[in-house]
This record gives sequence, structure tokens and C-alpha cells, in this order.
Amino acid sequence: MNQRTRELLDGPGPFLLEPDAVLLPEGPADGWAVVVADGSFRAVGPVEELRQTHPHLDGVRLAGHLLMPGFVDAHHHLTQSFGSALAFGEPSEIFRRVWVPLEGALDEESAYTAAKLAALEALRGGFTTVADAGTRAAVDVDVVASAARDAGIRCVLGLVCNDAGDGAETTGADAEAGDPAVLAHAEKHLTRYDGDPLIHASLAVSIPEAATTATLRRVARLAAEAGATVQIHVNEHLAGVERSLLRHGLRPLEHLHHIGALGPQLLAAHATLLTPHELTLLADTGTAVSYNPVASAWKGNAVAPALAMAERGIRFGLGTDGTRGDGFRLAEAAEFAQRITYGLATGDSSCGAGWTWLEHATRGGADAVGLRARTGAVAEGLAADFLLVDVTTPELALSWDVPWELVRRGNRDQITAVFVGGRMRLWRGLPTDWDGPALVGRAIELARAAVERAPITRAHPTSTAARMRSTAP
Repeated sequence: MNQRTRELLDGPGPFLLEPDAVLLPEGPADGWAVVVADGSFRAVGPVEELRQTHPHLDGVRLAGHLLMPGFVDAHHHLTQSFGSALAFGEPSEIFRRVWVPLEGALDEESAYTAAKLAALEALRGGFTTVADAGTRAAVDVDVVASAARDAGIRCVLGLVCNDAGDGAETTGADAEAGDPAVLAHAEKHLTRYDGDPLIHASLAVSIPEAATTATLRRVARLAAEAGATVQIHVNEHLAGVERSLLRHGLRPLEHLHHIGALGPQLLAAHATLLTPHELTLLADTGTAVSYNPVASAWKGNAVAPALAMAERGIRFGLGTDGTRGDGFRLAEAAEFAQRITYGLATGDSSCGAGWTWLEHATRGGADAVGLRARTGAVAEGLAADFLLVDVTTPELALSWDVPWELVRRGNRDQITAVFVGGRMRLWRGLPTDWDGPALVGRAIELARAAVERAPITRAHPTSTAARMRSTAP
């Protein structure tokens, strides 16, 4: 597509878009088109049919392109982008040594810039929605909302509701009531973004031990009543599982079930260490999971049993955990991790097939973060959150099985345009209505200062220092 095509698309619409194919939930449909108006898909169907039913619209031909739903990142930490490269080679529970200190060193400008930088990377990677699990920076969470909104990405915005300090659970009357200030703030947050086209309120607890039992129960109830989600890191690290066993005699997920906090409102991040019983709990309660395969690999952690989840009908999406914002590489990692950990040992050569991972990277992810009725698929009535993918590249031109090809051979360089809410937000990797390179330049300055003043502790040196150490006499 050329500059003229961009000019035709860079406006409020309505549009009749005529790509080579449209990726539907059922698979790719050649010769189909979409009508986009007022931020939504108004019609989806064969191109000739839509031309007849919308004669007032001039079709925009998108030759050599596939129109597909945008990716949904089911687990992110937008204000951690300044430290993404600090996690390489580090052992588990780095949130204690890296993320909490780093976010604690952010002021309002650096928190905004970090969040907007993460949103830009996500858009470049084809994500049209991100679920932010809450910032620990000492700023109003609206700073993160503003960054996401200004970047043009849809955001499920978590508010951290921790009230147990360092994780040593409060006992007695305080445990029965929880922290009234935390709960009042949670209630206000759930209504703060009513009517906002891009920001969707969510509650969050860092890990189960970071909140009192009363608060865990209450935030689950508040979210359920509001039709929102509660994001909690659950069963991610062996140390956390062991602490829960010592404190409650139950594993973290079992403890959440025991106190009545599981349910469709809960989005369990990671869930890498699951027993068969806990899989049953997830299935029976309708609890959702964010499967984060790249984070598991980078931290040397376990891999969540996503194939077993799919088989048992457990709701799950795919999350980056802030590792790298590339939807195609995330889908590939999701399939690859299952193949290495489960498929090779059992001779499962299909390992879910390409469609499984595309489904959970898009529609399944939207369901997991509480936006199934809003986004995640190219379907009439849903928000027009979509990608235009160049299928004339060497990687995709010889097409035999589009879902597999997108998972195995797709990459963000093939994304020509990204649309969120019916508006073009990115064209060939650059924002359409704000200065992306300028933001990156400012982020470099702010990140250096933030990392220097943060009391970060790393277990491993940089790769260059490690090489010098290994070759020293």
C-alpha cells in the first residue's frame, strides 16, 4: 500500500475496506470485506455483498493484505519498560529485586514516559489491547491511563490493592475488615473510566500474600459486581507456593478458592505451577489465566500447561509480562513452549495447531481480560481493533495454511497498519498522530536517571561482563 492509501485510511471513516482476505474466528475468508464506522465493525461479509448494501461508500482496496484482529496482551506492566533489559539471565522473583525498586524510582514524567514507551512497543508488535497489572510507582494511576490513551492503545488498567505490606498477612480485626482506604479507592477506580473508549478499569493484587484475606474477598466481589477483572500473580514461583503452604496449608490458587476469590472475574497471571486439582478448580470456577511463555523462559521458570487448559476449556490469553511487545513472536513462543515441554515427550506433532495460539492471542485473550463483548475478533458490533498484514513477503506469500504461517513465520515487520477503535494508530511502525522517535529519545534520558537512583539488585552481571569473567586467566 502506498501513501495515497494511507491518506484514505487516516481519518474517522466510515470505511469499506477490501483486503485480499479477512481472518475470521472460523479461519481466513478470501474476498471478504469490512465496513468500519464509529469505531466498530458495522458489517463483515463478502466484498460484493457489502458493496451492494453500502453503495455510498467507495471501497478502499488493500491488495496483498490480510485484515486480522489485533493481538491482546493479557499481562503487562507498562511502567516497567525502562528495565526490560535488566531481567535477562535473572532467577525467579525478580519483582523484589528489580521491579519494585525501579517503579519506586519513577516520578510522574518518567512513569508516563515508561508507560507510553511500552504502549508504542506493543502497537508496533500488533497489540491493540494490553492488560496492565498495576503500577507500584507513587503516582496516580491516571498517569498510566493518559499514556495509554495518548498512545492510542486499549488498556485494561489495574489498580494495585495490596494492604498487607511486605506480605506478612495482617491478623485479627484488621484481617476481617481489610484496609478501608484501599477498598474505597478500589470502588472509585471501578467507575473512574466509565464511558472512556480506550481505558477499562480493573483491580489488582500483586500476589495473594500481599493482601489480607478480607481484601482479597472484597476486591473479587467488587470486580464481579462491576463486570471487571482482578489481576493476581498466582502459582508463579516455587517459593511463593511454599510460603502459602506454610501459612495456609494450601497452595495459592487453592487458598483463593477457599476464601471465595476464584471466579470469572479473576485473571490469574502466570499459573505455571498447577496440580491436576488446581486445573479442575480453574475449569469449574471459570477463572481465567494469562499464559506468559516468554516470561517463563526468560526467568527460567516453569511453563504453564496451556494445552491441558485448552483441552479442559479453561479460559486463557497470552501475555508478554513486559518481555517484548511482538504478538507474532508471542504466539510462536506459546506454541513452541508447549512443544518443548509436552509435545516432544508425547509425540504430539500438532501441539494445538496454529489456530489454538492465534485464538488465545486474540479472542481468547479478550475474554480473559474481560473484554469479550468489546474486542478480540473481526465481527459485526465489536470494536474495530485490527491489523493490516502484508502477505506478499517471502515469509507469507507461498500460503498453504494461514493460521500456522502467522504463528510460525509472521513477524511485526509485516504489519503495515494498526487500528484501534476504528482509527489508524500506526503506519509502518510509526505513530500517525504523535512523535514516536522523540518519545524514545526522552525515554533514554529518563531511564538512565531512574535506573541509577533505584536500589536494584541483580544476581548476574551483564553478558559482556560475564564473558570477561569466563575468559579471565
